[in-house]
Amino acid sequence: MSWKDKLPEVRGRLLKDEPLAPFTWFRVGGPADVVFLPADEDDLAQFLKGLDPAVPVTPLGVGSNTLVRDGGVDGVVIRLGKAFAAVEPRGEARIFAGAAALDATVAREAGKAGIAGLEFYRGVPGSIGGAVMMNAGCYGAETKDILVEAYAVTRAGERVSFTNAEMGFSYRKSAKAAEGGLIFTGALFEGRPDDPAAVEARMAEITARREASQPIKEKTGGSTFKNPPGHSSWKLVDEAGWRGKPFGGAMFSPLHANFLINTGEATAADLEGLGEAVRADVKAKTGIELEWEIKRIGRPAG
Repeated sequence: MSWKDKLPEVRGRLLKDEPLAPFTWFRVGGPADVVFLPADEDDLAQFLKGLDPAVPVTPLGVGSNTLVRDGGVDGVVIRLGKAFAAVEPRGEARIFAGAAALDATVAREAGKAGIAGLEFYRGVPGSIGGAVMMNAGCYGAETKDILVEAYAVTRAGERVSFTNAEMGFSYRKSAKAAEGGLIFTGALFEGRPDDPAAVEARMAEITARREASQPIKEKTGGSTFKNPPGHSSWKLVDEAGWRGKPFGGAMFSPLHANFLINTGEATAADLEGLGEAVRADVKAKTGIELEWEIKRIGRPAG
């Protein structure tokens, strides 16, 4: 009998051998052994507590910053839904957001509540769980600038919380998240009081800037590489000659050279292969090592 036949009882949904491509912005990737869509935090905690500890567990947000390889993903992929998408102002310029809440939604709700400081989230594709895990940011601001506390469920099913300092934030990284074994369920943020109209005006500016400079209507994963110290990744990709150059069904966008796109029929292998070819080329030409910002998960095909 397989571990898939001995899963804990749940109130949410368990999907076996579920294709993951529809869950990601790139629209590529093989199936997960199991996808779990928990009904709520209690359901999540009970499932993790009862699951065989040897079974790998992978959280997947809205798939904006994730490349699932063509061979699929071992173990259980956990996707948080509506029960984890609440956004609630908490007074004193604070706002709580569930891990499944879209970053842009949190920015908008903060603005309506007269809370400034979260405007940058209007330009971050993805959800709060991913933002907390990777210290997401743009236009000079990052998650670490506004986070008060992050909430998670451990692999053993225990509820835990971490202060900003305990998260160990650095550029596009959280040391606590990197340790693994945590499913982030929400976060508390603090901005500063401001006029809702002024906050909305700044968000409109961010939106216009993003639409003019990024291929947001394409099948993409946002920024592909982290910016090396003192350099812009897009400039390094561009100068190496890879802007708009096809590689199978993959390409770095003609609009923004750090945005990897699926032009229609790309495989995950095309996308990752292009990224690796660019990394090798940039390293050979400049000595600079580009580091992936997009999270790559799962098995290669074969």
